[in-house]
Amino acid sequence: MTNTAMTIPAAEWLMLTPTGVLHAFARQHPDDTELALQALLAGERSLDAEGWADKAATAPSITAQALAQGWVQLLARPLQGPDAKLDDFLQHVIASLSGERRAVLASEEGFCLGRAGVDQEEADTLSAAAADYADFAARQERRGWAGATRYVSFHADPEFLLPSYSFLPFWVDGAGYWLVLGGEPLLNNPALVELLWGIKEAGNRFSGAARL
Repeated sequence: MTNTAMTIPAAEWLMLTPTGVLHAFARQHPDDTELALQALLAGERSLDAEGWADKAATAPSITAQALAQGWVQLLARPLQGPDAKLDDFLQHVIASLSGERRAVLASEEGFCLGRAGVDQEEADTLSAAAADYADFAARQERRGWAGATRYVSFHADPEFLLPSYSFLPFWVDGAGYWLVLGGEPLLNNPALVELLWGIKEAGNRFSGAARL
């Protein structure tokens, strides 16, 4: 599809969809389109077309494609980003992404950053498993197979009806994370956008404080 410029009315704002989040944050080294999409979560409020163009020069040229692909949606009113501390809302956000409300957010290095519906021991075990799988995926990519770098599910049922756990990798500003979801993964959920927005905002606040 050829990227074409598109005019958005001044009274409308833009926001990533869950599909857009999965696309924009799926790689450690995003391309220009993915970086432009990430810019929609770079502020404390949702952006209008002018604000998006200010943060990403390529935004006007990808708007039509982003809307057509379902990566971006138009809003009649602006949204306020997560204003709570990351630790305060993390467990509530990740729980709603699991059909069994069992979820863990882990760092790429295998540290548990948040958990819901599982005890600390299980959360630590799942976080370590995510780190091990990240190493495996990196080795396969070096061998020429990038398929292992995306999502993976593990099943206890031989009929593969529902996964026991699904592992979802994503990267925010170069830092790697794993979202581990028990049961049915509910990724078509605005909570996924809120999670990535909260992580990105927490990083922005930390960077701003470090510069003071």
